[in-house]
Amino acid sequence: MIAVKDLCISLCFCVSVVQDFASERICVIHGELNLISVVQLGTVDYATGLRLQQQLVALRKEEKIGDVLLLLEHSPVITLGRNAKAENVVASRELLDRRGVELFECDRGGDVTFHGPGQIVGYPIFDLRGFRVGADAFVRPDESKTRPVLRKTLGAVEFVRRLEDVLMRTCADFAIPTKRVPGLTGVWTENEAKLAAIGVHISRFVTSHGFALNVNTDLSCFDLIVPCGITSKPVTSMQHELGRTLDLNAVAESISRNFGVVFQSQILWVDTLDALLGRTVGVPMQAPKELRQIRQEDDSTWA
Repeated sequence: MIAVKDLCISLCFCVSVVQDFASERICVIHGELNLISVVQLGTVDYATGLRLQQQLVALRKEEKIGDVLLLLEHSPVITLGRNAKAENVVASRELLDRRGVELFECDRGGDVTFHGPGQIVGYPIFDLRGFRVGADAFVRPDESKTRPVLRKTLGAVEFVRRLEDVLMRTCADFAIPTKRVPGLTGVWTENEAKLAAIGVHISRFVTSHGFALNVNTDLSCFDLIVPCGITSKPVTSMQHELGRTLDLNAVAESISRNFGVVFQSQILWVDTLDALLGRTVGVPMQAPKELRQIRQEDDSTWA
C-alpha cells in the first residue's frame, strides 16, 4: 500500500530531547497529559505532503496512531482554496515556470497562499476530542466570551485560536511582538503585517493542514499573488522583522515547545515516519532520511 522513496532533506534538524513538562505552565487535565508526537521532515513537495496527511488522518480516525505534528518546508508552490479568485494569482504561468513555482487548486477554504523555502509549515493531525476547553480558552476580542467553563471537545474556533497562540509565543521567544487582528485569522505584527497564515480542515473531530510561519522566506514570492485575497495588509517574515537570518532548527524547537504549553501536552520526538506508523516513539538522533509516499491518489481537503 505504501512505498519508501529517498528524498533529499534540505533542512537538517538538530538532535532534540524530550521536553521537560514539570513546568508550572503545563496544566494537567484529569491527572495526565496528552501526548503529541513530532516528526520533522525537511523539504517535501506539496503533493507528497498532501497525500501523507491524508494517510495520517485516516490512521488517526482509526485510532492506529496518536496526535501528530508534522513540521516541514515545502518546495515553492501556490495553492488556491475553494474560495480563491483566479485574479489573485497575478503572475503568469510562464513566470511561475521560470521561478520554479508549482500551482495547485485545492479543496480547502480560503483564497490564495504561497509556501516555500524558509517557511516552517506545521500540520497538526489531532483528534479534538482529546483536548478539553477550560475557562482560559483563547478568545479574540470580536468573538463571544459566553462559553462553558469546561467542555470535553475542543471546537474549531478554539483550535485556531490555540494555533495562533502557539505562533505568537514562538515569535515572542525571538523578541518579535505580535497580535491578533479582529475579523482576520493568523498572526500579525504590531503594524499589522502578516507573519503566519492558518488554515485547517476538521473531519470527524480530526484536524489536518495547519499553519505556515514565515521565518527566512523570500518575501518577493508573495508578489506573485494577492496573499489570502487581502490587498490592504503586507506580508512579513521573522527575518525581515529582526534584520537577520534565523536558525530554522531553533524556531522549530520553539514551536514544538509552545505546542506543549498551549495544548497542555507532552511532546515526544519521532525519528522517522516508519517509527510513527509502528507506534514507536522516542528521541531522534539524526534527521529522518526517508519519507513514506502514498501511492493512491485520494481527494484532498484543505481549509
